[in-house]
Amino acid sequence: MHISSDAIVYWQWEFVTINATLVFTWMIMLLLGIGAWLVTRKLSTDPQLSHWQNLLEVLVVSLREQIQQTSGQNPDRYLPFVGTLFIFIATSNLLAIVPGYHPPTGSLSTTAALAVSVFFAVPVFGIRQQGIWKYLRHYLEPSPILLPFHIISELSRTLALAVRLFGNVMSEGMIGAILISIAPFFFPIIMQALGLLTGLIQAYIFAILAVVYIGSASNENHGSE
Repeated sequence: MHISSDAIVYWQWEFVTINATLVFTWMIMLLLGIGAWLVTRKLSTDPQLSHWQNLLEVLVVSLREQIQQTSGQNPDRYLPFVGTLFIFIATSNLLAIVPGYHPPTGSLSTTAALAVSVFFAVPVFGIRQQGIWKYLRHYLEPSPILLPFHIISELSRTLALAVRLFGNVMSEGMIGAILISIAPFFFPIIMQALGLLTGLIQAYIFAILAVVYIGSASNENHGSE
């Protein structure tokens, strides 16, 4: 049976608890930080590039194209935020093949934090692009009566982001545990392969939904659509 990383406590003192979610989140942040430094410390413009720089450029170009196609806007203003979301979630999910590892995305606290980040990023990008008054005005269109519904919509989609990612990661772990218990010598390889694929898909979906929400709020014609 799949155990949530929140349930695994490594250290606790009074109200302070360090569980697997925090530990593996810090590990991923450290891994990505060191990896980013190693890849970018010797960037080159020569035709012959290193394998890591090639991989980095493919990732950045692919993310830019997806943001451009999804939002129809300049992708550079969204790339750092959306790219960080995608890389963190993808890394968190892909490392699930490591024995003893528990993905932070299998914790509702992590997915809720990621969703809240998107929740606050929407008005930040929207206000930066349109100005505060023009952005806030769309909550009153086409009628001020719809203000509560706009607010409910913002909150509900944040909840949906968090629950969708959490539910998919948790269900994948539970299904894998059930199949492994049935046929332990056959299903592990298949489930690991499928886990890698679904982990990338979940990261992609979360990042694309973030682009949709942010791009919609930053669109200058948002209020009239």
